Amino acid sequence: MLEKLAEMEVRYKELSLLLADPEVIANQAEWQKLVKDHAGLQEIVSTYRSYKGVLEEIGDNQELLGDELEAEFRQLVEEELEDLLEKKEHLEEELQLLLLPKDPNDDKNVIVEIRSGAGGEEAALFAGDLYRMYSRYAESQRWKTDIIDASPTDIGGFKEIIFVLEGKGAYSRLKYESGVHRVQRIPTTESGGRIHTSTVTVAVLPEAEEVEVEINPNELRIDTFCSSGPGGQSVNTTYSAVRITHLPTGLVVSCQDEKSQHKNRDKAMRVLRARLFDRALETQRAEVDEARRVQVGTGDRSERIRTYNYPQGRVTDHRIGLTLHKLEQVLDGSLDEIVDVLVTNAQAEKLKVG
Repeated sequence: MLEKLAEMEVRYKELSLLLADPEVIANQAEWQKLVKDHAGLQEIVSTYRSYKGVLEEIGDNQELLGDELEAEFRQLVEEELEDLLEKKEHLEEELQLLLLPKDPNDDKNVIVEIRSGAGGEEAALFAGDLYRMYSRYAESQRWKTDIIDASPTDIGGFKEIIFVLEGKGAYSRLKYESGVHRVQRIPTTESGGRIHTSTVTVAVLPEAEEVEVEINPNELRIDTFCSSGPGGQSVNTTYSAVRITHLPTGLVVSCQDEKSQHKNRDKAMRVLRARLFDRALETQRAEVDEARRVQVGTGDRSERIRTYNYPQGRVTDHRIGLTLHKLEQVLDGSLDEIVDVLVTNAQAEKLKVG
């Protein structure tokens, strides 16, 4: 580990010099790439330097203890040494985590697809609740939310809603949200006060850049139609809504959120790229040795990952055995407590197989 860290520090110094070189600065594409590489090493090099400083202090204190010292001074040195040894252990754990292979998609924007499942109108209402939860969480992270497509219901829910969350680290925080979300509550239409169970599926896809997914325009069928609202009624008489079919895979993406056909087409292409990119990622994951696959749950979108129980005011994440009696706060966007445990659990699993 120390050898690898030393190599990283050397590379960090090289990059620092290159970033100050006028010839490199003149080539903006190269300079931007080096800036990203430099930023990627900054945290680990800073931690490594702190670690080296602690090792030096430990050595100094151990050397002092080899001399004849007054009892009071010896006690102070021993106490300081104890603190330094604890700090060393903490920094070693931190460095191990920082050295774990990073998911190259972690800094990407995400495309979130929420669809109502079992439960009819109640499921559609809960799909709306989850959209609000992720939107509020995005606000707390200072991410931008942009709706791609939505199929609202007459009573305020969604049969389906697809949206983009734009912001650094969006995928790293939300990639474990894919799966079946179950809600248990008494519907407003239920006169007998019985608790109903409904489900909603969530898919979180990293947004792909154009260069990452090659799409042949000749393999697309693009249809235009009039936008529609709840119940299917026409919203306008212009053919601004767009439906794109990717012929080789059969994937179909629609967008009618914008009044401009051009904007709807751009948004639909963003979703299509993300879905094709996600397919490619799934293929890669399937090729990895099963013993080295590290996921929170299987990542299968048919897997029940979380239950939101209204009568008890609790949220339970079944993959990590976490239960919080903070249903209102979670649905209002306070997801960090759950996300932090999911991320920590994934890191621990990686350390086991690493």
